[in-house]
Amino acid sequence: MPLEPFKSSQALTLGVELELQLVSFSDFDLAAASPDMLELLGRDIFPGFVVPEVTESMLEVMTDVHAEYTTLLSQLIKISTALVQAGDRLNIGVCGGGTHPFQLWPERRIFNKTRFKEVSLLYGYLTKQFTIFGQHVHVGCIEANEALFLLHALSRYVPHFIALSASSPFVQGYDTWFNSARLNSVFAFPLSGRAPFYLCWEEFVHKFFSKMENTGIVTSMKDFYWDIRPKPEYGTIELRVCDTPLSVTRAAAIAGYLQTLCKYLLERSEPDPVEDDYLVYNYNRFQACRFGMEGILVHPKSHEKMSLHDDILATVARIQPHADALHCSAALEHVLQIVREGNDAHYLRREYELNGSVEGMVDFALQRFRSSVQS
Repeated sequence: MPLEPFKSSQALTLGVELELQLVSFSDFDLAAASPDMLELLGRDIFPGFVVPEVTESMLEVMTDVHAEYTTLLSQLIKISTALVQAGDRLNIGVCGGGTHPFQLWPERRIFNKTRFKEVSLLYGYLTKQFTIFGQHVHVGCIEANEALFLLHALSRYVPHFIALSASSPFVQGYDTWFNSARLNSVFAFPLSGRAPFYLCWEEFVHKFFSKMENTGIVTSMKDFYWDIRPKPEYGTIELRVCDTPLSVTRAAAIAGYLQTLCKYLLERSEPDPVEDDYLVYNYNRFQACRFGMEGILVHPKSHEKMSLHDDILATVARIQPHADALHCSAALEHVLQIVREGNDAHYLRREYELNGSVEGMVDFALQRFRSSVQS
């Protein structure tokens, strides 16, 4: 089936998707509760959209389209409130975090949906291991070439979003030494990584997508697990590298940072992206996953080395006027708070060091998510 035309959207509008953990209050392990949660949430008007994910221990929630960070944050708080209230009725906790710190993948159940069953048949055990939890942010684009420009211009900043959102330090009961271990699971899929370098939509469609479609490997953009991908049916680009933060306040701030950065880039404030920018892409991505704010980046054009900590601070200062224009300065202040105080991976590790319990880490995550209800 040919790739559908790119739908024009209002520039710089935002939409957020969050993949969330469903946890038993009795033992803090993941619970196969999504069918019951979906049935309960379907009885009333939900303040966004809620859908199943690949295993029954997950839910995905989605916001409406928002022009401003403040309305996005308001809706995310309403969504978290509805989820917490529904979970309490079922004795199920809801939380963020890129990985559950001690769940065992063989115990997961595939949700009964045709696409998920097909994915499971294709990818085998990787599908259950994909019980990981990410935040996806959509940014509206006026036209397709603008979307491809933004996609590649943002590649230099992908490590920022990995480090700021990182919340997956533990896997199956052990400290991985990574800030974001979640992205290692994504990289196992053959159609993951970076998008091919095209700045013209017609070339992307005819020289890449149509050829891939003819191989029989893909049928739509959903088959690509790229770090950033275009979504022609929405008229957006979709950033997919973020772990799900522990609070919706943080999730909204990260979206606001992306919106501001896109406004800055669209004014051609930096040299245009080129293919050679990707020479350092995987190295920089690894540094962010492994070390978070302490990771060392190589600038794709100057090859200067800098810490992620310093690069984020310099970027926030550079784009602050654009945040003021978008009325999302509070989002950048939250980003600065993460840089000063540490990301969610830091807080989860600290909780483990204080109490020596992976169950305690989950309880901490549950309380952080619940605190969003009172934000």
